[in-house]
Amino acid sequence: DRVSLYNDPSDKPPCRGCSSYLMEPYIKCAECGPPPFFLCLQCFTRGFEYKKHQSDHTYEIMTSDFPVLDPSWTAQEEMALLEAVMDCGFGNWQDVANQMCTKTKEECEKHYMKHFINNPLFASTLLNLKQAEEAKTADTAIPFHSTDDPPRPTFDSLLSRDMAGYMPARADFIEEFDNYAEWDLRDIDFVEDDSDILHALKMAVVDIYHSRLKERQRRKKIIRDHGLINLRKFQLMERRYPKEVQDLYETMRRFARIVGPVEHDKFIESHALEFELRREIKRLQEYRTAGITNFCSARTYDHLKKTREEERLKRTMLSEVLQYIQDSSACQQWLRRQADIDSGLSPSTPLTSNSGRRSAPPLNLTGLPGTEKLNEKEKELCQMVRLVPGAYLEYKSALLNECNKQGGLRLAQARALIKIDVNKTRKIYDFLIREGYITKA
Repeated sequence: DRVSLYNDPSDKPPCRGCSSYLMEPYIKCAECGPPPFFLCLQCFTRGFEYKKHQSDHTYEIMTSDFPVLDPSWTAQEEMALLEAVMDCGFGNWQDVANQMCTKTKEECEKHYMKHFINNPLFASTLLNLKQAEEAKTADTAIPFHSTDDPPRPTFDSLLSRDMAGYMPARADFIEEFDNYAEWDLRDIDFVEDDSDILHALKMAVVDIYHSRLKERQRRKKIIRDHGLINLRKFQLMERRYPKEVQDLYETMRRFARIVGPVEHDKFIESHALEFELRREIKRLQEYRTAGITNFCSARTYDHLKKTREEERLKRTMLSEVLQYIQDSSACQQWLRRQADIDSGLSPSTPLTSNSGRRSAPPLNLTGLPGTEKLNEKEKELCQMVRLVPGAYLEYKSALLNECNKQGGLRLAQARALIKIDVNKTRKIYDFLIREGYITKA
């Protein structure tokens, strides 16, 4: 019925009828198998039947006596040529011709170069096979290509510490986990005179050592699978997430040993995406609450919101009077005081409030270090400002030194030197000017 080429004659099984070696042509039953059912021509002509095989089954004639690439070359000769080139080597055409016995040296060279080297059909077929293989492996994991010369960081160098002591050239660590596990076995020796209990104890120690080795291998596998070798690079990858996702990453790291590295990364990425979606939803809800329905208005809203936030964060002198905002009399006093400051006069009217807010009692200086170095006016100032004598002396020395350097001192400069409450700084500054310790610039 059909004629086909059997690629490897050396692998043909014997005839199922007479068990003889099959010589071409022979018959293959198309309805029996696997394994394939072969018959020689003699058994086939006799109508041999065996178990499920019947003489009326469809069949194939297995032969290689037909042309494939060239009318003067049979398929059997094509296979013989390829086998001879493989055995004798490319270019040894005389040896190839001697092994084939049916073709000359020139015929072998011409046929091989024409149909197996310079044949565009074979080149396109190989290209298609390569493209199909690339498409097949496109969605799979990226293969690892080892470098010719892996890095060899020196011991205790910065790169060695960043790589957790891992040595790529040896694919191992300088210091293993549980590095002294072998010490428990160094004095164990199995001898014939050991009692059963002693032998059992030694075997238990060996089992414990094996369990420690398994734990060492498990930890090394986790480090390699999850890419924890280069710690610095791993930390940089973590920082690309928002703070909330970084906290989740740190919390879920202990569970990474349970799932694989790909599943763990997918889990973290999914939560990062969820965080981004929630933040975007919250932003859109804020727009909707503000009555914004298009993104052009949203950009204007964001710009104005940012401007308002920057203005709110700017510290101005108006913050000093916020606590008296409900008291009109205190506001008027503050405005007059601010006008005196702008005109260059020393403010003399202290702020008073009728809002009913109780002020803190004076500080008791009894027993505090540095009190004996103060005069009576300085003690009164420290009591009213509630400032310990030691801190006052430090602030006073700093202001005096700066005034001597600059030839004068402004209130803004005093605030830059003394990082305390602005009201306390103003009172210390005014006191030092009133007493003649410093001069106003």
